[in-house]
Amino acid sequence: MSKKRILFVDDEVNVLQGLQRMLHVLRHEWEMQFVNGGHAALDLLRREYFHVIVTDMRMPGMNGVELLTEVMKRHPHMVRIMLSGHAAQEDLLRSVGPTHQFLSKPCDADTLKSTIARACALRDLMANPPLQKLVTRMDTLPILPSLYTEMLQTIQLPDASIRAVGDIIGKDVAMTAKILQLVNSAFFGLPRRVSNPAQAVILLGLDTIRALVLSFHVFSQWDQKAQTDPRFLESLWRHSLAVGRLAKKISIAQTKDRHQIDDAFTAGLLHDVGQLVLAANLGPAYRKVQAEAGQERITLAAAERSLLGVTHAEVGAYLMGLWGLPDSIIEALAFHHRPADSGRQEFGPLTAVHVANCLEMAAAPESLIGVAPPIDHAYLESLGLIAFLPEWEDLYLTMSRMPYLEEKTPENRAPVRCA
Repeated sequence: MSKKRILFVDDEVNVLQGLQRMLHVLRHEWEMQFVNGGHAALDLLRREYFHVIVTDMRMPGMNGVELLTEVMKRHPHMVRIMLSGHAAQEDLLRSVGPTHQFLSKPCDADTLKSTIARACALRDLMANPPLQKLVTRMDTLPILPSLYTEMLQTIQLPDASIRAVGDIIGKDVAMTAKILQLVNSAFFGLPRRVSNPAQAVILLGLDTIRALVLSFHVFSQWDQKAQTDPRFLESLWRHSLAVGRLAKKISIAQTKDRHQIDDAFTAGLLHDVGQLVLAANLGPAYRKVQAEAGQERITLAAAERSLLGVTHAEVGAYLMGLWGLPDSIIEALAFHHRPADSGRQEFGPLTAVHVANCLEMAAAPESLIGVAPPIDHAYLESLGLIAFLPEWEDLYLTMSRMPYLEEKTPENRAPVRCA
């Protein structure tokens, strides 16, 4: 396997020399170039190919935000990482779009290495280079129109509450993903990664959320002109929210670990974010994939693998990994259809999301694309958890009889048994 090529950009020669000395031990793993300033970086990129760019934020002539914006347009395959020292919050918020991850200065070698290595490892999930470019270029995800309108109306109220805003964000796949990307950046210096969207909103504060929505437009409404069935987004939202809620209930039944419970809900909410990415980028081509699943009576993931070379699970894990979400969530996204391939030997968010997804899909044929994926009984047996499956099925049946949020759910559903 060829070495990954990393480009480091700063306007201070001393900083570049320090980075070069610090990372000298990695010369056998990476090919590294160190350039002075944004214009020099763009000039080099016209001649040479790099996988990752790491740039300082505050530079004269062309700052880090301007540089990464140009890189996103001209070289969409590249992973974009921002190094920030004493940057103003406005500068940070302005960089949310073109930046995948933020690291604070000074940054130690281990943190820098692990961040870049993780990003490069995620690239290997994507066997489709053109699609990899599309995903890497994405700076936002489309939001359900009704929730987008609700967010705009709520955030502009003079007495808007942080709880009301958090409730709206916690119901939407796209807003949750973007808020978690920001709150998990090194800029905030939190001791652990945050996976609870309501907690993320509280940590960011109402003023920051308002600025993100109104001034920096980090959220975008689903394009009504997109050649995608308008029912798709609504169906995906309902399914994702149901899986998140059930995964949380399953986790509560199995563990008292609050972080693991939060991870299970968020992983459930985001588990199909790859479908959102594919629909937004491919439009009619993705509709053909969906039609293939229905006509051939196969799972959607099988149709994606056949026609695209990757599945929505890998696409979603790739983008959320680039955005710096916690590893347990990335794992759940990547392997929710094939949990045994993860190598995990204990119950975790992946287990909860896998089971929740299968149960919800088997019981909701009206929104099913293709056939429902089966629960991996061998995987549950290997973890010593197969005896809990009837209990988890009962949790789903109880949940399905209860209306939640604005959604109307059927009063009764038949018992679920995934093959």
